[in-house]
Amino acid sequence: MVRLGCHLSSSKGFLHMGKTAVSIGADTFQFFTRNPRGSKAKELDEKDIQAYLAYAEENGIGTIVAHAPYTLNACSSDEKVREFARLTMADDLRRMEYLPGNLYNFHPGSHVRQGAQKGIEQIAELLNEILTPDMHTTVLLETMAGKGSEVGRSFEELAAVIERVELKEKLGVCLDTCHVYDAGYDIVNDLDRVLEEFDRVIGLERLKAVHVNDTKNPFESHKDRHEKIGEGYIGLEALRCIVYHPLLAGRPFCLETPNELTGYAQEIRMLRTPPA
Repeated sequence: MVRLGCHLSSSKGFLHMGKTAVSIGADTFQFFTRNPRGSKAKELDEKDIQAYLAYAEENGIGTIVAHAPYTLNACSSDEKVREFARLTMADDLRRMEYLPGNLYNFHPGSHVRQGAQKGIEQIAELLNEILTPDMHTTVLLETMAGKGSEVGRSFEELAAVIERVELKEKLGVCLDTCHVYDAGYDIVNDLDRVLEEFDRVIGLERLKAVHVNDTKNPFESHKDRHEKIGEGYIGLEALRCIVYHPLLAGRPFCLETPNELTGYAQEIRMLRTPPA
């Protein structure tokens, strides 16, 4: 079964997101835990959460993905920025316990002239502080395009973070199609080899979610500019091959394309058609 969804606004609550997802043909979705450019989080509405959980079960909504705000940088050269990331992520994971068994995705961060090795160590240190044995959420490191001093531009960098984390069973990876193509992984012409490399370096059992995005920039550009499905350099057929690849079966596939709800509904319909 292919689970497809998109990024939805959480401003009106979980039940509203669930109903919106179903209305556009989705059976999963992604949402920001708080303002993506800020730090404030809405108070949790437990009645809304319980209503959503019942609705999700009735309507076949599977695993969903929470996304940490973009402002977080777990490997900043500024200690105060790293502390802000630690406190925010710890609070997000506490709140995620009201929705047990789901995923929490974050951008690993930018090392800001400290070097990738130092950044990797700082990300792992933060994760060791916030992950707990009794938590019911899997935390995902996102694959990155490699612009500037981003950590996560290669499978090896993500594997190096995971290797340093004590509670490895709480960690996974979210593969972003735009990011990996921009980073130099040819998912258009050699998808099987890319997945084989991911399995060798990280392990496919850790690949828990996929961001399905086309890209505005050519291969290995390190730019990270998402495009609508079928209108970029990856193309519709290659993205269909990813969505329907047997090694990725069962994962939530979430759109982050520059679109509105009607556009997301169309893209979901497009991606539900198997590759030729």
